[in-house]
Amino acid sequence: MPAFGPEGSAALAAAALADTFDAASRSGADRVVVAFDGDPSGVVPDRFEVVPQCTGDLAARLTHAWSSMRGPTLQIGMDTPQVTGPDLDAAFASLDRPGADAALGLAEDGGWWALGLRHPDAMAHRVFTGIPTSEPDTGPRQQTRLVDLGLATVALPVQRDVDLPADAFAVAAAAPHTRFARALAELRPSVPMAAVRTGRDGSR
Repeated sequence: MPAFGPEGSAALAAAALADTFDAASRSGADRVVVAFDGDPSGVVPDRFEVVPQCTGDLAARLTHAWSSMRGPTLQIGMDTPQVTGPDLDAAFASLDRPGADAALGLAEDGGWWALGLRHPDAMAHRVFTGIPTSEPDTGPRQQTRLVDLGLATVALPVQRDVDLPADAFAVAAAAPHTRFARALAELRPSVPMAAVRTGRDGSR
């Protein structure tokens, strides 16, 4: 927000969401379910299923989103617009490995960008409850939870998610073909150089 303003930040979020929808469309998934807060009209493609987000913290909303899932399922957010359909297919394929129960893709900031479960039916509520979110160790804690539940977990490639201006520019440079990169290019002239150069830890 300080770097891009309300309208610019909203444009970047919309572009990242559209890129994520594209990746899901281009994957081999036979069902795409979007946990959405608000009116999905004109935002979520008609061919996708929509479930409303419940109230509560992120762990509660994640659990709710998983409540109707059956069979191998992969969850991603919308802040990794560089992720492609083949990336999602590779993540699904990891769940097909002999003995694999789960898959987890850690993010560079300490969180995670994707989580997959081979048999989520009676497991999802135990996966997320009590895991603090948006912390530097959220990803490792989530990984530990999966292991503690006895789930053989496959590590997916680490991705960089977009939290700060530096992340936005790095992700756009790595995936220049995305809507996100194009949206960022339109905003770039208005971004203060101090904001562009400020690192994740506040240093320059």
